[in-house]
Order: sequence, then C-alpha cells, then structure tokens
Amino acid sequence: MKQLEGAVDTGQEADAHRAGEAIVAPLRKRRLSGELYRRDPKIEALIAELAVLPRDELIARAEITKRSDPGYIPSECLVYFIRASRRDNNEAWFERLYRILIGRVLRSLPKAESSDGRTESLTRGVVRDKVFSRFVELLSADRADYVDKLDYFEVRFDGALASLRRDAQEKAWRDENRSQPLEYDEESGELSPEVEAAAGAHDPFAASDFDDPAYRSRLDAAIEALPIEQSRIIHMLRQGFPIDSKEPDVMTIAKALGRSEKTIRTYRDKAFATLRAAMTDGDER
Repeated sequence: MKQLEGAVDTGQEADAHRAGEAIVAPLRKRRLSGELYRRDPKIEALIAELAVLPRDELIARAEITKRSDPGYIPSECLVYFIRASRRDNNEAWFERLYRILIGRVLRSLPKAESSDGRTESLTRGVVRDKVFSRFVELLSADRADYVDKLDYFEVRFDGALASLRRDAQEKAWRDENRSQPLEYDEESGELSPEVEAAAGAHDPFAASDFDDPAYRSRLDAAIEALPIEQSRIIHMLRQGFPIDSKEPDVMTIAKALGRSEKTIRTYRDKAFATLRAAMTDGDER
C-alpha cells in the first residue's frame, strides 16, 4: 500500500508521520483546548511500518489474538486501516479488516449466556447488542464521511469501547429494569440474577450530570468514602479495565485484586448502590 488516506489539509499534511512512502494522516478531533487528538507515538510508528507491508501479510498479523505475541497488531491500528480503506474503493479489503476488528469487539463484550450456559441475562444481551450496533454505526458512517468520534478509538481503543459499554449499561438499566419491582429468590432471600445485573449496570460515570464539576466533586468524595476494595474496583472501572476477560494477556480487575469475577461484581454492585444513594441524597438537599 503506497499511500494511505491523505492528510486533512495542507497544514496538517506537514504533521503527517512518514516512513518510507507511507503517510499516516493525523486525527481531526480537537480537545476543548483546541489541541488535536494524537495517537500514542508507538501506535503511530507501527501504523507507518504496517502500511508498507503486503496486504496478505498485514491480515495474517491482524488475525493474531494474543496480545503478548510480537506480531500482534493493536486494535487502534486496525481502526486506522479500516478508515483509510475508504479511499481505496476496495470493499473486499475493507471487509477483511472489518471482520477481524468486529471479532475482537464481540469477544470483549459480555455474553448474554451465564457461565453455565443454562440461563441468559436480558441486561447483558441488551448491552452487548447496543455496544455492537453503536460501533458498527460509527464505522459505517465513517465510510461516507469522516466521523471524528472514531478518533478516540485510534487513541485508546479499550477506553473508547469501555465508554460505549458504560453508555449502553446505563440505558439498559434505565429502559428495561428501573420500572420493575425488585425480585428475590424465595429460598436464599438474595436478589435475582437479573436484578443484580441491573444494579451493576447503573454507572454513576454515565450520568447526564457527569460534566458538572459539582457532581464530579461529590462523586469523588463518595468514592473515597467506600470500603478500600470497593473504591479500588470503582477506580479501575473508571480507567476502563474489564472485570474479567477470556484473553489471558488482558489485565483485569479480578487479576489485579486477586479476587474471583463473582466477588468483583458483588463488590461493584454494592459500591454502585452506595454511590447511587449518596448522589441521590445530595440531589435532594
């Protein structure tokens, strides 16, 4: 591939990273300060290296799923090549890259089925569908015209996907579970799995007031008041770490804290319930 998508304009073209004959176009989205979003320098350099590879070789490396493998291509790079492919007018090339990236996204999302394969969680299924649909929507729209919301996926893919998950979890909890009465298991007296999933889906960081400095200040104080382990879990969720993952090389909250996935989710649900109560009390004062 001699040249990927051209720079945005003459001024930005000078900023494009060149390696051999490859040109890596800069991102267009700007921060509130007016500064352009920038990829990690290592990602930028890797894109330039990959751009001059034969396409079959690039695809072979893109199909590597183990992150510790020296040939592994980060998802940030795949997003770049998919977006750049719109200039090639080659749907077959786009489809090859798209299939690999979508596979990664689906593997990272929670499945509706429980671990024993016998039951399904409506909330998890809804979250999975919403995140997948939104990501596909962004990619499809970008084929027609540049969508700057995708720039964040080239800066920090895992964080961008985690943001979509938080939005989807909040909507799923609000739309499908908030109006339902709490259901308890008659024998154990514990909340039903569906209600636990709904409680865990309530994310204070996805609230509409999150951009309000006063709200964030109250939320930070409420987090610091949590039991230490719950506080650590919330901080890691805030940074985009997954609770658990089937990928052995992915750092998860369960690994970091040396706890089981079930324990982490239980602590998370308790923390969210405490935070929700704290923020509600604050709103009523």
